[in-house]
This record gives sequence, structure tokens and C-alpha cells, in this order.
Amino acid sequence: MQIEQKAEAKGTEAMTYKAPVDDIMHTLNAVVGLPELIDRGVYEGLDIETVRAVLEEAGRFASEVLEPLNRHGDRVGSQFTDGSVSTPEGWQDAYKRFCDGGWNALPGPEAYGGQGLPEVVSVAVTELWNAANMAFSLCPLLTQGTIASLLSHGSDELKNRYLPKIVSGEWTGTMNLTEPHAGSDLGHLKTRAERQADGTYKIFGTKIYITYGDHDLADNIVHMVLARCNDAPAGTRGISLFLVPKHIVNADGSIGTRNDIFTAGIEHKLGIHASPTCTLKYGENGGATGYLVGEENRGLNIMFLMMNAARLAVGMQGVAVADRATQHAVAYAHERPQGRGPDDASDAMSPIIVHADIRRTIMTMKSLTQASRAICLVTAREIDLMHRGETAEVREKAAAMSALLTPVAKAFSTDIAVEVASMGIQIHGGMGFVEETGAAQFYRDARILPIYEGTNGIQAIDLVTRKLPLGNGELVNNYIKELQAIADDVQTSNQPEFGLMGQRLDEAVSAFSEASTYMIAQLESNPQAALAGAAQYLRLFGLTAGGAYLAQSALAAVREMPAAAGTTAEVATARFFAEQLITAASAHAQAIVTGGDALSAVTPELLSV
Repeated sequence: MQIEQKAEAKGTEAMTYKAPVDDIMHTLNAVVGLPELIDRGVYEGLDIETVRAVLEEAGRFASEVLEPLNRHGDRVGSQFTDGSVSTPEGWQDAYKRFCDGGWNALPGPEAYGGQGLPEVVSVAVTELWNAANMAFSLCPLLTQGTIASLLSHGSDELKNRYLPKIVSGEWTGTMNLTEPHAGSDLGHLKTRAERQADGTYKIFGTKIYITYGDHDLADNIVHMVLARCNDAPAGTRGISLFLVPKHIVNADGSIGTRNDIFTAGIEHKLGIHASPTCTLKYGENGGATGYLVGEENRGLNIMFLMMNAARLAVGMQGVAVADRATQHAVAYAHERPQGRGPDDASDAMSPIIVHADIRRTIMTMKSLTQASRAICLVTAREIDLMHRGETAEVREKAAAMSALLTPVAKAFSTDIAVEVASMGIQIHGGMGFVEETGAAQFYRDARILPIYEGTNGIQAIDLVTRKLPLGNGELVNNYIKELQAIADDVQTSNQPEFGLMGQRLDEAVSAFSEASTYMIAQLESNPQAALAGAAQYLRLFGLTAGGAYLAQSALAAVREMPAAAGTTAEVATARFFAEQLITAASAHAQAIVTGGDALSAVTPELLSV
């Protein structure tokens, strides 16, 4: 029996990743409204066929080039030897092919060699890279943040010297925030910057947890480093941002001498083993040369631009790992015989997919994944409208909406990634708990996602204290009205295959509205009560928005299909989510409105060891 199980496990391990192009395109068309945006001229020069072609080609690259490296990379990891970091075998070639194919330049500005494709396309493609090989994909993810910060606040000299090579991927980028004594509380960072007569700065300090802080994939690494000038104000008001290259770049663009940055080591982690997470030492031999980005003491504002972009990308990483874990579990459930199905009269074992609890688990995985994908792509749409909208009013509204949705996209999607990956292990049974099937890696890789780029607890606090009060609460109230309109459309559609979808969605929107009203009131009178319910509120937000978007997807699927076609996958997924998962919305609202006192009664002393 054990031999049989191992043979089946190896078959699952060999299963290749299939890019969910049809699912992504349906979400872009039905939920994001891509055709309408193209007709409005928001995406000038873009058409549906081009978007599909990009996704299909990206899917091929992901499945044929990146995924075959994933398991080996996880097993051997990146290595730190004699002060240098080396990535696993095959990664240098894959990265070169990635850049040569123009994938790093996909969202980059055309003025610096990029293709200028919109955020919705870039984010959708990001899912494919991360589903196939998340550890590899972290490198270009961080590079995109470097591009964004330079574009927004870099001098013309820095842009011209660095952006063409960074956009192409010939050079990579990092974010340097965390220090040994200061994680999320950046006001206490100690890395210092000393002004030099030539306008440069000397950087001294230590940064930890720097993703791809050192590696052998590119000729140069451009670090974006938060530091404090000697006479800077205390706290976050005194933080500046500096571009600090691994190698000094000469005036003609060629690479010069090695800068005073050295890698002290790499972390040994639960997951993403092939992604080198580095400790970097700056200035141990006279000071690392850095270049100010933006103005002194305004660095945190620029870094937040990078972090907000990264937060949406991390949310899409959650979608990616969840989708990959779901695909893996579905394949195993079709292959693995165990027990006998309720309608099977033979003595042979049935594949476990016929058992009700397995189908419930897989539908939970599938519907949570698709709900999160919709939230992330809608957030990407708002970012596009913020930059590309036809009028100032459209751009202003989109900026507010992207701010509201970003913490939900990051936190809800990454929380469900961990949950879905855990369910994937459960589908595999005992074989999921061992490394041979690959199911365990998805869980290990997913576990970092609720932690980095601002923990999900911080995302919940940000949503409640900063985003919820925007426009005196009008922003979220208007968003609730949009979700209510979807619920109304479902209820008036009179589609028997929808079951109780409309009713359950209406109940969830009502619960979301009640909780939002309560939270806004508590922010003024009792902020601690609002903070006590912040995590529950973010989950409620994600469930309601995700359920509404799945319902919107189902409505579109019904319109597209002939009446005799029966229940579509979109309808089945939306109905399952509404009748099995979104029912938790009322419970979350109740915990938010009435459960704060229970938490207030729990003092630190009660939690002592």
C-alpha cells in the first residue's frame, strides 16, 4: 500500500502547471470591465486579443521554463559561500530568457525601454510567474518597485543612468527597510547617511531580510535604502531614501568599482528557499556611496509608493500559490483511489474526488482563489484609472478606491493562500505531509505572504484607521452601494441555478454595511474598539467583495451561454461561495459590533507564560 501511494505521489509531482488563462480573461472581462475600459480609451492601443495572447505566452513560459526549476530550487536553495550568493542550477539561464523575452519590461515605461502595458495585465501575468515558481518571481517583483520609486522621485540623471538597465532586467532592484532592532516601526531605524562635497552620501548601517539582496542573476543590484541624515528630525519625519548600487555606475553607464556593500549571510527559512534573503552591511570600509532619491527627510513617502505596489503584487502571489495548490489537489483527487463512491456498485475503489467532503474542500479552495483574484484585478484596474483615467475626477476617485482596496487585496488574498495550501495538504492525506508530493512546499511558501510587505495585522489597522475614514466614510459607503447593486441584479435575474446566491449576498452586504457604520463611529469615540475588530472587518470586507465579484462573474456567464447549457463553472463557484462561505459575514459583523469588550478584558498579564 505504501509503495502504491508513493507511485501515485510521483505522478502528481510530475503534473505541470496549467495557466488559468480562461479564468483570468473571464474575470478581466466580466468583473474588471476590460472591454468597456478599452472602448473608453483608457487602454489606448490595447485589445482583448492582445491581452489573451500575452497571458497565453506568459503561461507557456511559466509552465515550460519556471516550473521545472521550482522543486529543485526548493530542495537546494540559494547558497552563501565566501561572501557571495549563488542561485540554484538553471536559474541564471531562466532569468536571462525571462529578460530576453521582454517579460521584465512588460509594465515598464516606454521612454526607458519598457512596453508600457497596464497594471491589470502586469498583475495578471504576475500570477502566472508566482504560481509556477514564487521564489524566482520575487526578484522581478522587487525590481518593479525600484522602477516605480525612481520614476516618481528620481532625478533625471538617476533615471537616465539606471532605469534602462533596470527596466530591461539587466540590473535588479531591492527594498532595504528592516534593521535588526526595527521591523515595521521604521521610526527607530539607525542606518545613517553622511553628506559628501560632491552631492553624494556615505551610507553606514545594517539591513536584514533583504529579498534578493545579493545573487548571481544580474550584473548589478540597485538597492533602495532608507537611512537618516545626521541632523535629521527624530522618528519617521527624518527618514530619507537613497539609491545605493552594488557596483558604482560610471558616467557612460558602464559598471565601475564595487561599492562598500557586503553580504553577511542569508537566512534559512521555512519556505521560498531559493530566494536569497540577505543581511547587508553598509559602510564597513569607509562608507557605501549613495544617491538621494527625492528630498531629504521625505524618503518614507517614496518608499510607501514601492510598498503599495508590492502589496498588490504580494496579494497576487497569494492568488498564485492558492491556484497552484488547488490544481495540484484536483489532479491528486482524480488519481487517488480510496473507498467507494456512493453511486458505485463495484468492489473497486473510487477516486477520492467522488466523495462529498473532498468536493467541498476543493470547491472551497477554488472559490476562495477566484474571489481573491477578482479583488486583486479590480484593485489593479483602479490603479490604472488613477494614472490613465479620462478626467481629474475619475483619477481622483480611482486613487481613493485603490487606497481602500489595496490592504484587502494584500491581506485577504494572502490569508486564503495559507488556508488553501493547508487544504491542499489535507486532500493529499498523509502523503501531503511529506515532501514527495510537492503539496507541502505550497504551504511553506505561502506562509511568508501574510508577514512581509506589512503584516496582515498592519493591513487591517491601515484599512480601519486610514482608509475607512476617507471622505468621512463616503468612500466605503459608495463602494457598499456598488456591491448592493450586484446583489440586487442577482436577485432580480430569476436564475433558478443561482439558488440562494442573491439572498446570501444581500445578507453579507447588509452585515458589511452595519459593521462599517459601527467602525466609523468607534474611530471617533472609542478607537480601541475599532482596532479590536480590525482583522474581523478586513475578512468581512474580503468575503463580501469576493462574493459580489463571483456573482458578477456568474451573471456574465449566464448572459454568454445558451439557456439549455446548464450550470456553468462560474455559476457553480459563485453559488457555492454564497451558500457555504459568505454566510460567515454575519458572524464577523456580530463579532465586530459586540465582541470588542471580550478582547478588552484580556490584559497582557493574562497572556503571560
